[in-house]
Amino acid sequence: MKNKFIKLLGLFSATVTLYTSCTKDFDELNTDPTAYNPTNFEPNYLLTTAQLAYTGSFDFSYETWRGNLIYSSTMMQQLSTVIGYWAGDKYILNADYTAAYWFVAYPEQVKPVADLVELTRNKAQYKNLHQIGRIMRAMILQRITDLYGDVPYSAAGLGYYSGTYFPVYDKQQDIYTDIIKEYEEAAIALDPAADKPNGDAFYRGKTDQIEKWKKLAYSLMLRAGMRLSKVDPAKAQATVAKAIGKTMQSNDDNAYLVHDEAGGRPTVNRNFQVLQGQPEADYVKWSKKLIDFMKDNNDPRLGVIAQVNNGDRTPANQKGMPNGYDLSGVAGRDISSAPGYTTMAAYSKPSSLLNKLNAPTFVFTYGESELLLADAAARLTGIPGIGAAATYYNNGVKAAITYMAPYDAAAAISATAADTYLAAHPYVAGSGLEMINTQYFALTATMFDFYEGWSNWRRTNIPNLTPVVYPGNVTNGTVPRRFPYPLSEANTNPTNYKVAHDAVPGGDLLIGRVWWDKQ
Repeated sequence: MKNKFIKLLGLFSATVTLYTSCTKDFDELNTDPTAYNPTNFEPNYLLTTAQLAYTGSFDFSYETWRGNLIYSSTMMQQLSTVIGYWAGDKYILNADYTAAYWFVAYPEQVKPVADLVELTRNKAQYKNLHQIGRIMRAMILQRITDLYGDVPYSAAGLGYYSGTYFPVYDKQQDIYTDIIKEYEEAAIALDPAADKPNGDAFYRGKTDQIEKWKKLAYSLMLRAGMRLSKVDPAKAQATVAKAIGKTMQSNDDNAYLVHDEAGGRPTVNRNFQVLQGQPEADYVKWSKKLIDFMKDNNDPRLGVIAQVNNGDRTPANQKGMPNGYDLSGVAGRDISSAPGYTTMAAYSKPSSLLNKLNAPTFVFTYGESELLLADAAARLTGIPGIGAAATYYNNGVKAAITYMAPYDAAAAISATAADTYLAAHPYVAGSGLEMINTQYFALTATMFDFYEGWSNWRRTNIPNLTPVVYPGNVTNGTVPRRFPYPLSEANTNPTNYKVAHDAVPGGDLLIGRVWWDKQ
């Protein structure tokens, strides 16, 4: 079915290209009435396409492999590897890899969702589909701006509609203002009595589909607001206040896309496709940072997410691999030089319960939402209606421990196990922010949303990461803060690129900073 979506999109692209002719009456004389065009195209296909692309389901993992795994996961010490071309583990710049997300996201995510929003505008039969398109567009572009900073936003994907083929790079501050507005307006406009989009791969088939999208929109708005907690606390506080009581209420509200191993190229889980290949299957492991945290705290997730090469998931036998080593054979750099090294097979890798081609991709969870509320309650003051940080923390940790059943029935962890963990690790106000955001670090790792793990770490600098020391790194031994702009933009959009390139605080480098990542 998903392959059909892609074919239909190709037909749509062809028809809109023909539509630009200046010949009078061209439409009537030359348009095949059986072909797809802006007047008869089914926009639900565009929603599914944008959702699949957002989860990294196209192009043989091109951007997922490079942006999410090679860079984000290892920079955050959630995964670790000794593979040479996994440059993120050593803070080395591979400009093609850091540009990969940009190259794929604009044509495969932004363009279809921009079409979706435009083709459903002011059409009563697509009232909810239009609002969901607005939410998806904001979510897609939020990730892009989080990775790069100032980016094409207001005109992104609208070249056909507006004639703008060299889009400006909007300031990230302006982008966030509009993203927050889009989440809120779309949430308010969603109508449970109106259409229920059948192209929705996140909540399709749910009787309360539209209500769940409302809660997702407010939860995303909460995350956007908290992204500003360092650079604009007042704006963060005002945004969080609008989301109180409207965010996700349980793991049943989690947004995720279920992949289909038998469905062909665009439908499998690309994170796990990469990790099942070689050399990744043997040389990509859970990091020492993550495994040590889970072992030290008797985290019940450890026996689900990790196994050593013989398939053993016994928590006591798990061992995380330190970041920053290789297979060079050079003393001090080679993994055999790492303290406690025995064999590569002794290091823990993602377990078979998670690492399946038909495993889901989690987009946003109740656990994230509650931990963000806990952070807001602990960090910001005077938010009307907000509850206690301890309550949100308990809810968030319990949800983060018990959400995993969609991976595999055997991955389900009981509420009793979560309660036992919380009883042993009660919230302590004096170290609240560290506790909250370390749990967020662990949750984004088990979700394989390493983009979000990196973004939240840049906002909070929690958990404390000891930077790797590796020859030839380009960050002076500091953890990278953003992706540089693609060099090709200097040729394809030179004027706008130069303005953005010259404006990056700290330079257009891995050590530069996006606007909200205030030093």
